[in-house]
Amino acid sequence: MKKIQVTLPDGSVREYDAGTTVLEVAKNIGKKLAKDAVAGKVDGALVDLQEPIQNDVSLEIVTFGDPEGTEVFRHTTAHILAQAVKRLFPQTKLAIGPAIEDGFYYDFSTDRPFTPEELERIEEEMNNIIEQDLPIKRHEICREDALEMFEEIGEDLKLEMIDELSDESNITYYTQGEFADLCSGPHLPSTGKVGAVKLLNVAGAYWRGDEKNEMLQRIYGTSFADKKELDKHLAMIEEAKKRDHRKIGKQLDLFSLHDEGPGFPFFHPKGMVIRNTLEDFWREEHAKRNYKEIKTPIALHEDLWKKSGHWDNYRENMYFTKIDDGSFAIKPMNCPGGMLFYMRKVHSYRDFPLRVGELGLVHRHELSGTLHGLMRVRCFTQDDAHIFMLPSQIVSEVQDVIQLADELYSVFGFEYMVELSTKPEKAMGTDEEWDAAIGKLKEALDGMGLPYKINEGDGAFYGPKIDFHLKDCIGRTWQCGTIQLDFQMPERFDLTYIGEDGERHRPVTVHRTIFGSMERFMGILIEHYAGAFPAWLAPVQVKIMAIADRHADYAHDIEKKLRAEGIRVESDVRNEKVGYKIREAQTEKVPYMLIVGDKEVEENTVSLRSREEGDKGTVSLSEFLSSLREEIDARRNTLTCM
Repeated sequence: MKKIQVTLPDGSVREYDAGTTVLEVAKNIGKKLAKDAVAGKVDGALVDLQEPIQNDVSLEIVTFGDPEGTEVFRHTTAHILAQAVKRLFPQTKLAIGPAIEDGFYYDFSTDRPFTPEELERIEEEMNNIIEQDLPIKRHEICREDALEMFEEIGEDLKLEMIDELSDESNITYYTQGEFADLCSGPHLPSTGKVGAVKLLNVAGAYWRGDEKNEMLQRIYGTSFADKKELDKHLAMIEEAKKRDHRKIGKQLDLFSLHDEGPGFPFFHPKGMVIRNTLEDFWREEHAKRNYKEIKTPIALHEDLWKKSGHWDNYRENMYFTKIDDGSFAIKPMNCPGGMLFYMRKVHSYRDFPLRVGELGLVHRHELSGTLHGLMRVRCFTQDDAHIFMLPSQIVSEVQDVIQLADELYSVFGFEYMVELSTKPEKAMGTDEEWDAAIGKLKEALDGMGLPYKINEGDGAFYGPKIDFHLKDCIGRTWQCGTIQLDFQMPERFDLTYIGEDGERHRPVTVHRTIFGSMERFMGILIEHYAGAFPAWLAPVQVKIMAIADRHADYAHDIEKKLRAEGIRVESDVRNEKVGYKIREAQTEKVPYMLIVGDKEVEENTVSLRSREEGDKGTVSLSEFLSSLREEIDARRNTLTCM
């Protein structure tokens, strides 16, 4: 019997008979690992646990806790969903069923939408399939046989997918009981490995995302290794519904969306307070770090976008217009304008690093079905910056941006994770240039001891990037800041500087954002705080409530004094009960309430009430103002997370 050597992630090497499966290796390592295993990684490639190992390999056992393991787990659950639907509704045709963030979906061709009652039946049948613990098996088949097989079972959409494959394609499908589905895998070894499942909702989706194609029914769901984790996730979903920024935005009168401008949000006065406060914070922190702020035009000639590479790599996401006899593009990014700003004069090596910031309004064409409140819009303001530097300054400048991001995120109570994204399929530049750029970003991250994950193939078309994924108060993650290292734009725009040797040289550019976009970041903050903003960010920081009409003048006098100190304040002198006014202010999520009656007028004090702590007793106005000013100036975060 041929012997093979298997190298494990810790560097240890074990010897087995050729043909030993990944699962058998897992069992040999330990019972718990074998129980938790969902797939294997052989020489970096994901495979089924039943995969036999024939040669010397490196092997990693993948569990549900690994991102790839979660994907395998949930993709298998999508197949269980498809099997349940076919059992209950045999005439339904199958489309596709991938794993997605936090769950999975499967698209079905059917003559009518699934009802909520039918969704319950489907979920019940899924649990039956899980209980049956059906073995899941992988099969290889030639293209001709695959066409014959799926034609026989009447799966038209699968036939369309097979038709697009070449004659030499290695086609695989999986079976579990009576069910078969075209799939490249890998999958769990049996349906019983799925611990807990929940179907969430049904939505319409065009076949292949093309509105000219058939409308399919998309069933969304999620699954976990055990019910406890599922229940925790479902609780988070319910909490997320309560925090929906669209609902809170309407409740607090922050912004609105209108059919006359889909994807183009309107900001109301209170929303503008938040936005302007964020922008003032951004400007203050960037001025400390010697960033110079600019503003570039919203529309520029199409020749510029051809020169920058956007024409070839990003045109489908752009808007165009005619001006005089020329064709202009509404900018989807601020970069080319930043390049023109640099080109306005000759630069010396002594000018570097040159940090240029811009709160730039950009427009990108998004499909109507993808628009979502402030999170996915067609126009937004990027808190952009372009840093022009010497090659020797790359690592230190990238580290300075990371430090800036860390300091700004901490103000809001965000934890974050970091990803390093590499060269995409559609990209400018040579592999050598990309390798050099990726190496510099790794050097910056490693030098700070910052852990990061490699995200293969997700870089910008002009360079690799570092992305910051913020973790909000209920555990969701949001991609916000980015640092993109670019050797391409300086080349395409022929940017130069005069070096110490008196000769012309090529600078390096870093593109970066911290918030990402002001609109999306506001949406994230609304949900992060559930609308209960800390005092420094709240649209109304203080509300003064007069108990009776005779206290109105005193309330207005306090309002004037607070307003003169820069406090955002409102008075409520309506002829309503004070309890009603307090409940209304709590609904409006005002941080502080000052109640004034006979005693407060007589003693020249206020009765203080906090949004978080309730009644705090009687204090002098100067005492309250001093405490509030300290809280605002420190940008104190009052957030309490789940």
